[in-house]
Amino acid sequence: MKKVLSIVAVVAGFVMSGVAQAEVRLNGAGATFPNPIYQRWVVEYQKSHPEVKIDYQSIGSGGGIKGITDKTIDFAGSDAPMSKKEMEAAKAAVVHIPTVAGAVVLAYNLPKVQGEVKLTGELVAEIYMGKISKWNNEKIAAVNAGVRLPDVVITPVWRTDGSGTSFVFTNYLAGQSAEFKGSIGAGKQVKWPVGQGGKGNEGVTAVVQSTPGAVGYVEMNYATANKIPFALMRNKEGKFVKASAESVAAAGEGAVEQIGKTLAVNIWDQLGDKAYPIAAFTYVIVYQDLGYLKDEGKAKALVEFLNWATSDGQGMAASMDYAPLSEGVQKKVKQAIGGLKWEGKAVAAGQ
Repeated sequence: MKKVLSIVAVVAGFVMSGVAQAEVRLNGAGATFPNPIYQRWVVEYQKSHPEVKIDYQSIGSGGGIKGITDKTIDFAGSDAPMSKKEMEAAKAAVVHIPTVAGAVVLAYNLPKVQGEVKLTGELVAEIYMGKISKWNNEKIAAVNAGVRLPDVVITPVWRTDGSGTSFVFTNYLAGQSAEFKGSIGAGKQVKWPVGQGGKGNEGVTAVVQSTPGAVGYVEMNYATANKIPFALMRNKEGKFVKASAESVAAAGEGAVEQIGKTLAVNIWDQLGDKAYPIAAFTYVIVYQDLGYLKDEGKAKALVEFLNWATSDGQGMAASMDYAPLSEGVQKKVKQAIGGLKWEGKAVAAGQ
């Protein structure tokens, strides 16, 4: 009888454990920039952790920051660090955890053009200000010797939503053109004087694909996945560089020394012959004290997922056109994740 009871107890224990594990759900939302690799991470992680259900919604960095500020999501994705005003609105310490680095590329729709188009930050600024309106403009032709550019109107395509991609792109252009900085400025959302908008990287990609002569700024993965060509960009050393995992990694090489307490750092327009100039880290943003999750099991699950994504998950980055975190950055990230608290106490990952 005791043996039967012990078997029943064991079975009941497994059933109860399964029920408890199945209830661990993590909801994130935000940047579209890292969405492809986040979705891949979720699929791969859940193969070995079926008890943890993770959902990430690609709604733009602005939406992610609003969600984490309002505590309607468990973690936010953002390509733009929270501003001082946004951190004050959060009313508690937040941590920016770099997950991968990526490139913002200028994807274009010029099907009859043979060869790769080259652009500079100054030219792109003039295009988005409406000062250059044709692809065969003499300024563009001057940096594209040997490439026959058509007499076609340029349609600049931009983000309609609050976007970390826009934050990176506009900050880069503001550093290239004083006129751009003064007239359009930099931020997650700005007022564009010309062109056509699209929501998310997905929306901009779709507009570029359907509009002959269009050029739009998107995360590299969206351009490569949709087989859209993108321009080589002139970097700070005067070299024309194509975006790749390697050229983005080159841009981030000096980031370790620049990373401060919040872990947020800008890596666009860096020195180095091989550095791609419009590069950036993308972040997961959480509160340092995870008590807002209301469940210690959720807190541990989130910490374990973040540890996995910033270590084992890095092996998937290059194949998806992202640059993995360097060893030095990973070390700082691990320290930051180790400092996450549950109601004042350290959350022990893996326990």
